[in-house]
Amino acid sequence: MNRRLLILLGAATALHAAVPALAGETAPYSDAAFAAAQAAGKPILVKVSAPWCPICKAQKPILEKLAADPRFKELVILDIDFDSRKDVLKRFDARSQSTLIAYKGDKEVGRSVGETQPEWIEGLVEKTL
Repeated sequence: MNRRLLILLGAATALHAAVPALAGETAPYSDAAFAAAQAAGKPILVKVSAPWCPICKAQKPILEKLAADPRFKELVILDIDFDSRKDVLKRFDARSQSTLIAYKGDKEVGRSVGETQPEWIEGLVEKTL
């Protein structure tokens, strides 16, 4: 019985990791979530952040406001931790925290580094639609 429970818990955990963030919510980046959002043709914003980064902190409320906007109801936001995910940063060619990378399905449509102007960030996110 315990073995079956462990198998079920493992399967549930794997399934959860494969499901992208709900629209408007930020979730930690995973290859499975990114691939699922791309396969579904979802607008995606990959953000590279670090807890010590003041620019990242300034971007956070701007992104939260945009995520709450009905225009971006399908937006999937995936957060790559700058300090611990160097492997993923290389794949995205992201060299700095506070990097925002916009995708429309499987195509990169824009990129920004260090931007804190709400209008410019909104313009980047609009490219995902």
